[in-house]
Amino acid sequence: MQRVYGAQNEMCLATQQLSKQLLAYEKQNFALGKGDEEVISTLHYFSKVVDELNVLHTELAKQLADTMVLPIIQFREKDLTEVSTLKDLFGLASSEHDLSMAKYSRLPKKKENEKVKAEIVKEVAAARRKQHLSSFSTTVPSMRCSTESVAMMEPMLGFAHGQINFFKKGAEMFSQSMDGFLSSVADMVQSIQVELEVEAEKMRASQQELLSLDEAVYTPDFDVAAPQVNRNLIQKAGYLNLRNKTGLVSTTWERLYFFTQGGNLMCQPRGAVAGGLIQDLDNCSVMAVDCEDRRYCFQITTPNGKAGIILQAESRKENEEWICAINNISRQIYLTDNPEAVAIKLNQTALQAVTPITSFAKKQESPCPSQNVKSSEMENDKIVPKATVTIPEAEQLIAPGTPIQFDIVLPATEFLDQNRGGRRTNPFGETEDATFPEAEDSLLQQMFIVRFLGSMAVKTDNTTEVIYEAMRQVLAARAIHNIFRMTESHLMVTSQTLRLIDPQTQVTRANFELTSVTQFAAHQENKRLVGFVVRLPESTGGESLSTYVFESNSEGEKICYAINLGKEIIEVQKVRFILVLAEQLKRYLYTYLSKRKAMLTRQGGHIWDFLLSLLCARHF
Repeated sequence: MQRVYGAQNEMCLATQQLSKQLLAYEKQNFALGKGDEEVISTLHYFSKVVDELNVLHTELAKQLADTMVLPIIQFREKDLTEVSTLKDLFGLASSEHDLSMAKYSRLPKKKENEKVKAEIVKEVAAARRKQHLSSFSTTVPSMRCSTESVAMMEPMLGFAHGQINFFKKGAEMFSQSMDGFLSSVADMVQSIQVELEVEAEKMRASQQELLSLDEAVYTPDFDVAAPQVNRNLIQKAGYLNLRNKTGLVSTTWERLYFFTQGGNLMCQPRGAVAGGLIQDLDNCSVMAVDCEDRRYCFQITTPNGKAGIILQAESRKENEEWICAINNISRQIYLTDNPEAVAIKLNQTALQAVTPITSFAKKQESPCPSQNVKSSEMENDKIVPKATVTIPEAEQLIAPGTPIQFDIVLPATEFLDQNRGGRRTNPFGETEDATFPEAEDSLLQQMFIVRFLGSMAVKTDNTTEVIYEAMRQVLAARAIHNIFRMTESHLMVTSQTLRLIDPQTQVTRANFELTSVTQFAAHQENKRLVGFVVRLPESTGGESLSTYVFESNSEGEKICYAINLGKEIIEVQKVRFILVLAEQLKRYLYTYLSKRKAMLTRQGGHIWDFLLSLLCARHF
């Protein structure tokens, strides 16, 4: 366009080159451009017009300066220069914010200096406010620059109208359809300008609204007393601090941008074009952890039980939302048709503690091995008609107000009576001898990775409904009290015992005789939840009932099947023991009677013959 203006004698050559430039516009990579299809098609049509105007070789310099050159100069030297300057200012504000956030992240966990903390918090708030203001300052110029269509079409309109007005042949060259096209382009440019003005006005109103807010909204963790946590998230994004080991005992923290994509946790370093995979979240576990030098930390554990990465969130709210989001993703509910509804349903199910319901399990016909062990003898009677199943009330299963134990330290019934005398059997405590020789000779040995959710005392073990009710109350209590920590163990199922083993030290945390397990069941909706009821003797002569709830990496039905198989092995061993004992008794009687054969013969030969035939009988 500068050549058209500066060299009227070269008008033909200049217009020809201009036509080529218009055709090549679609190959330009304009950073702020979006939705250019209509602009490109319009410029292609203008290219044809310029080819027709190539026969005209004169133009008034004044109109070229006013209608064609001036808008381009303003766009290039004013708008783009302003955006470049504001971009540099925004970069400086972002750098100051990063430095202040680094200071805030390094605040000590204990014995904080309140004065230093207040200064750093104030510095973070000021940096955020400055960054926020600079981002708004760049919005309006950026919006002006994003409309490169206006900067291109307005000069072309001036060029075309100049040719029509100042040449007598213009009326013959341009048809009525061309006039209509130019009018439509002018209307489009005007409509774009109106839309931009409306958007700019909305942005200015939003800016004024944000400026009127209290500066506390820029303070990190300003709602620490009662944060509004969204527990139904199936995707999450934001900045986290990643812990990296730099030596045997030394660690460093790096602030990176993390986001979830399907079942993957992605990380995008600053300046990178795209993110990379950090952790596969399917079937993994997440829990809050205590770090010596940082707050609001959580750890992601792989499905095989191996400790994964440790991340630090900015606030308590962010920490809990990240934990909830990763926990929801690990259940693979993002693969369902409506993952948001499934997440809401699971969390609402956990929050129904204040209004007890009859049961979690509504599918009584499930083929799962979860069963009532006491009623197994009823299976032999196939003639008795099925009576109507009555589901007991929650109060009949678990006493109201029963405390829940969230860590493997003591059995839940220990909290019911503090005045019990004598030495009590404690299944939760590290055993003095961590080895179990009988496990080597066991007919069954199966290992499962589980996480302890909670245990509580129950009133009955006559139905599996007590397990479902305990699951409901344990999950509800964890959700209400924001308890995310879970103790991970290896559950060893043998034909004699159930053992919980520490995966790190291989020390047995708990040991239950399989004969004391009276009920076991898996959750009907959440397949990874499993629980069992244990009957333990007390020093007072009575018995206590406790339900233990776990979350497994595998399906809970597999654990129930293993327990059921162990109980069947015990029953077979009992029958075998009775048969062996009867055979030994038979041999003893035969030997005893043989020694007294002479005496029995003197008393009567028929007595000896009768006893001998009795011992030789198959059914004896």
